[in-house]
Amino acid sequence: MAAPLRIGLTGGIASGKSTVARLFETHGVPVIDTDQIARDVVEPGQPALVAVVEAFGTGILAPDGRLDRPALRARVFADAGARQRLEAILHPAIRAELARRSASAGGPYQVWVIPLLVEGGRIDQVDRVLVVDCPVEMQLERLVARDGGSESSAQAILAAQASREQRLAAADDVIVNDGAEDALAPQVAALDAGYRELAAARP
Repeated sequence: MAAPLRIGLTGGIASGKSTVARLFETHGVPVIDTDQIARDVVEPGQPALVAVVEAFGTGILAPDGRLDRPALRARVFADAGARQRLEAILHPAIRAELARRSASAGGPYQVWVIPLLVEGGRIDQVDRVLVVDCPVEMQLERLVARDGGSESSAQAILAAQASREQRLAAADDVIVNDGAEDALAPQVAALDAGYRELAAARP
């Protein structure tokens, strides 16, 4: 059996990745979300959480023993060395869990949701890059509406990510999400058919 075709689904924050991922699931496609994996590998009792506590101390734990994400973010945000230490712990754990879930999920192709696919230089992990694209102004509107923050804080989040141009340059396929949500389903259906053909044609 050939390994499933790996589709890396990415896009800027508030571009509509989660909605697109759910639409692929309606076609029976295995969807693996690396953000969810990143949360799961630091659950209490997981080796990665033990390693993070060893590296950063018990101050990054909440009273219930779970990871206090804001406290950890505050520790690593302005310290490049601390961030590299954290990534050296988490990235291998995330990659191993991604491989495990992929092996058990099956299917002719799989959608891997990787928000920072372009920024993280992980494009070689997937067979095709699928970008959910929308204008930056629309991202800002959606982000402010979704999270209730200020426009300046939303702009800062966008500035920390790859630009729209960088993502589109890396894309093999693009879903345009600049209008009504019901415009997404036909685009996903067309891609689903194409990916199944590609998967079937592989040696």
